[in-house]
Amino acid sequence: MLERLHVRNFRGFEDLEVDRLSRINLFAGRNDTGKSTLLEAIFLLGSAADPRLAFNEHMLRSEGVQVTGPASMADTLWKPLFFELHTDGPIEITGYDSSIGRMSLKLALERPVTTELAHDKENGALPTARPDERLLAFTYVDPQAGKLSSRARETADKVVFDRSDPENEYIPFTGAILKPGAGNLAQDAVHLGQLRKQKRGELLRDALRTIEPRLNGIEDNASSGVPMLWVDIGLRELVPLPVMGNGLTHMARIVLSATAVQDGVLMVDEIENGLHHSALQDVWRVVDNVAKQFNVQIFATTHSLECVQAAHEALGAGGFRLHRLETANGTTRCVTYDEEAIDGAVRHNLEVR
Repeated sequence: MLERLHVRNFRGFEDLEVDRLSRINLFAGRNDTGKSTLLEAIFLLGSAADPRLAFNEHMLRSEGVQVTGPASMADTLWKPLFFELHTDGPIEITGYDSSIGRMSLKLALERPVTTELAHDKENGALPTARPDERLLAFTYVDPQAGKLSSRARETADKVVFDRSDPENEYIPFTGAILKPGAGNLAQDAVHLGQLRKQKRGELLRDALRTIEPRLNGIEDNASSGVPMLWVDIGLRELVPLPVMGNGLTHMARIVLSATAVQDGVLMVDEIENGLHHSALQDVWRVVDNVAKQFNVQIFATTHSLECVQAAHEALGAGGFRLHRLETANGTTRCVTYDEEAIDGAVRHNLEVR
């Protein structure tokens, strides 16, 4: 389990330290204080030196961004990873895990030593140098893996992933990020199928019943031509889960994602998304239950005071850790509340979001 985290030169974080992490961690703070960025930093650290995981579309916030070639990739997706676009120094993400020890990841935007050349086949002219390509270099170190390195390298028409040890698929911990409105219907069905294979499919059914009492069953089905989740709510036929609303779908994905990253880390951005405040206590009980059953550490963000209060009521002040990100004069810091402070803040409705 991650116990502390240090992030430097990553997106909006020039230098941020977060300690006293727990099994369930809830991050609050105003817009643009870096709550989503913190989740991305944890995801990157868990990917070690595997650049493929770092190129998750949600990790790069690439939705709607038009990328027409390698140069555009570096300018529109890689460069914004760095604090205030300062690419002269590396991104550094370090953490301490109770099982692994100290973990360290560095990302640097570099230009390669060699340059790809173009050759004129028709007249046999000497090759001419194309503009220097760029690469994103990854260096990861921990006591178990030693030092691993890799890079995402631009070529003339694509990005190539190179690893110093291609046979080493080392991942310190499995991680997944859930962002509002994001999801994959087919992947939901795969996750449920994996859970049913373990004869634990009732876990999701029981979790969703806390929000929708009419739900009698849930299954993965491809009758529509696409694998997806269907639910039985007492009608003549099953209905697709998304028809039941964003809240129920969001809840299903939280549970399924947690089961899919057993012994790993689940990051949920805006955990209250689509859920009525009256259901949040039950949601937190479900999250706590699945985290314990599958040994998953939870990192969630919220803008909702009701969400904080619900976590306190459902889990108790000692059942989760509340952190607040604050930005002043361009510097972000993390304030972590102890149990007494959480009790007082909730009791007196103090602003903690």
